[in-house]
Amino acid sequence: MESKEFLALRKRLNKTQSQMAQLLGSSLKAIHSYEQGWRKIPVHAERQILFLASRLTGGEKGRKPCWTIKKCPTERKKQCPAWEFHSGTLCWFINGTICDGGVQKDWHEKMKICRSCEVLGSFFTTP
Repeated sequence: MESKEFLALRKRLNKTQSQMAQLLGSSLKAIHSYEQGWRKIPVHAERQILFLASRLTGGEKGRKPCWTIKKCPTERKKQCPAWEFHSGTLCWFINGTICDGGVQKDWHEKMKICRSCEVLGSFFTTP
């Protein structure tokens, strides 16, 4: 996640830097650093801010599960944690999902795929 995305999502959540620091369990100085681009945004902060944004925008309402959108075959679904935990609209949040035919090696690799996927969709689109 880039600093501009982080800032836009914080504003979408209608939180001050202080409030965001509290929500993320971090310091005000860290939030300043993320938004200025002085410090890389850690995975746990990126995941949490995206999760909060997804809940703000209505979360599951009217959203199709990933396996429907991606037309996953039954065998792939049975191996995927998103299917196992009935989390087809939160697949981007769960490590170990089977996207593009395989499990991604890490969060950054996974998010490259998720950013272009309709399931995550509007959570990355900043106003």
